[in-house]
Amino acid sequence: MINWANLVSQMFNGLVLGALLALISSGLTIIYGTLGVLNLAHGALFTLGGYAGWVVFNATGSYGLAVLGGASVVLVAGVVIERGLIRFFYDRPPEDQILVTFGLGIVIVELIRLAFGSLSRTVDTPSWASGITSLGFMIYPTYRLAIVGIVAAALLVLYVVLYRTRLGMIVRAGIEDAGMVGALGINVDRVFMAVFGIGAMAAGFAGIVNAPVAPITPDIGDDILVETFVVVVIGGVGSFPGAVLGGLIAGEILSITSMFDPAYSQVMLFAAMTIVLVARPHGLLGSQGRA
Repeated sequence: MINWANLVSQMFNGLVLGALLALISSGLTIIYGTLGVLNLAHGALFTLGGYAGWVVFNATGSYGLAVLGGASVVLVAGVVIERGLIRFFYDRPPEDQILVTFGLGIVIVELIRLAFGSLSRTVDTPSWASGITSLGFMIYPTYRLAIVGIVAAALLVLYVVLYRTRLGMIVRAGIEDAGMVGALGINVDRVFMAVFGIGAMAAGFAGIVNAPVAPITPDIGDDILVETFVVVVIGGVGSFPGAVLGGLIAGEILSITSMFDPAYSQVMLFAAMTIVLVARPHGLLGSQGRA
């Protein structure tokens, strides 16, 4: 039965999902905006972060170390992938980039399946965020509320890096004109490596933060990847604020539609993307060109 209590609860669920999508999408949009690489392995990196965090959690029992470990493993993986493979495709046609990252995603997922099997894995909710919290008008799982705060803090850190540091200045300049940045004598290779690593880390961080909510499976990143690309399109390719706004919109659409009929949640998400593309071809906060 649909009532106001259910609607409010679903809106909170949408906020949690939207926050996670915003974090994952911010990494993807930074990578594409700066490097021009459409990374179809982003969902697999989300999965890798979840499994890496699960391993650390089982070894230490610490949620904090699990989050740190999951994010760090994917950061290192992102740097290795960029140095060992992606950098050779910067000047290649987009279809080559799509094919190589799509294949890379499959390889990562199958290696995870080989190492951990196909059974789902779970990470326990940390003790400080277990149980439920009364909001006055409703009760809600404490950890889901904590996710919003954790993701908000992570997005704030990314914002500071992008808009208040020299690296961020170079990244934003690279989004506008990577060739000019190189002409100024800046080591673009190192910047590109850092950008890909940071973008990958955002996905891995989200993967382990989401683990206490949804069991980890090798295929968990598939739906996330599709939703993340929709978020980037809605918000605007290359726009960090657009990724945040698009993530929140997508989360609410998916959650509220699921309350009426889960089968139509993806349909409504793509319908919203279509409307945005018709009204604003560059996305809500995007601009003409790659960014």
